[in-house]
Amino acid sequence: MNSLLILFILLSVLMIAIAKKDGIRNLLGLAFNFIAIFLLVNLMGWGFPVLIILPVFAVIILALSIYMSSEDGDTTNIAFKTSIIVVLCLMVVAVLLQYFGQFQGFSSENADELENLSLTVGLNFSNVVIAVMTISMLGAVAESAMAIVANLTEVIEQDPEMTLTQFHQQRKVLSQQILGTAINTLFFGMLGATVGLILWFVRLQYSWAQILNSKLLMAEVASMLLGMFGILFAIVLAAAFVEKDFRKKVEHEK
Repeated sequence: MNSLLILFILLSVLMIAIAKKDGIRNLLGLAFNFIAIFLLVNLMGWGFPVLIILPVFAVIILALSIYMSSEDGDTTNIAFKTSIIVVLCLMVVAVLLQYFGQFQGFSSENADELENLSLTVGLNFSNVVIAVMTISMLGAVAESAMAIVANLTEVIEQDPEMTLTQFHQQRKVLSQQILGTAINTLFFGMLGATVGLILWFVRLQYSWAQILNSKLLMAEVASMLLGMFGILFAIVLAAAFVEKDFRKKVEHEK
């Protein structure tokens, strides 16, 4: 049996055993997201305009990720609204990064794998890179938005008499905690994915100029930085939406 299948079965069993109904819902969300990404890849391969279908599928993936992870309507609505704004704005940044960075195509490190293959596949690899950077940040943005909204909502519910000053203090503490852990997760994920490539550079004694001009490494770094910006903006924006609702509640009670 394939090792990946074994790991997936173990994951499914543990999620259902620990989270019960929520675990099943999250697994369904994962399956639907896989189908959405599969459709996106196929549409890109069939020649559909990437910059048109990408925002559509980004919204679909965000909706599945957020609404399938929680039943709290207020929390999910704020997180979804925040995620859409952040992702659509950062898609523009991804286009600019690709325009100035030119990360598309293959590098000399890919030569062995591509030696017997044809590269005339009829794809705009520049748009492919934009799609990869966008998809890579979706999970980080959605997770950060959900985390800050859920935590701030819980704090407000536990202390109905909380003042705006106390809320700001809690918002600052929670934002710092979530930002630190989320950014570290992205950084170590990128580092783990590129360890083999970095060892390649070291053993072949690449210069710093060659390393900094490596398409493979710089594309990973660009995706990581874009994800970090997404986390930061999502936390700030989601917390602002929660504060707006909390301020209305305080003013209404007065």
